[in-house]
Amino acid sequence: MNKLLNKLEYKYGKICIPNLMLYIVIAIGAAYIVNLCVPNIYLPYYMIFSRELIFAGEWWRIFTWIFMPDDINPFFLILSLYFYYFIGSGLEHRWGSFKFNIYYLFGILFTIAGGFISGFTTNMWLNYSLFFAFAVLYPDMQVRLFFIIPVKMKWLALLDLVFFAVYLVIGTMYDRVAILVSMLNFFLFFYEDFYKMIKNQIYYFKHRQKYKNNRY
Repeated sequence: MNKLLNKLEYKYGKICIPNLMLYIVIAIGAAYIVNLCVPNIYLPYYMIFSRELIFAGEWWRIFTWIFMPDDINPFFLILSLYFYYFIGSGLEHRWGSFKFNIYYLFGILFTIAGGFISGFTTNMWLNYSLFFAFAVLYPDMQVRLFFIIPVKMKWLALLDLVFFAVYLVIGTMYDRVAILVSMLNFFLFFYEDFYKMIKNQIYYFKHRQKYKNNRY
């Protein structure tokens, strides 16, 4: 995957949106403000992904779910938007704009696919794919929950994995498929790293055992 991305970036690297996460965050914030100022229309209803309504002709729902606010509380919304921007800009800084755009695009496409399978989806799963990528690249980075509690990214990722595991158990079969499909971009981008890590650990374990046996 990395080799393919490098080739694509060499040829089409200029075709990307720098600071993509900033625009996403601004769009989500704008949707929240519009809904706050014009509560009678209840904008989120027209933004949710619904397979039934899409097939009924409301095609815009294929994309508007990306910009749907995930919290009605302004404090928690600001907190979540800051966090989304933080991890998105961190990934873009590490990968470059082109690779981050591809990752986000894949996340959108796979989440849409998951939505068509289950009938419904939200940007929560897309944002989780960003978070897990950030946690892999910056495992020891410390963040402060609610600007108070210091926690390393790897521990937050482990807690979220527990949440995923629980949801996969208690959710329906359609929910499980939708979650796994929406995380395919994460698996595509990191399977080589995980494979090398597991391979190195096996190699280290074998040589350690061999050293112990020769020692005694």
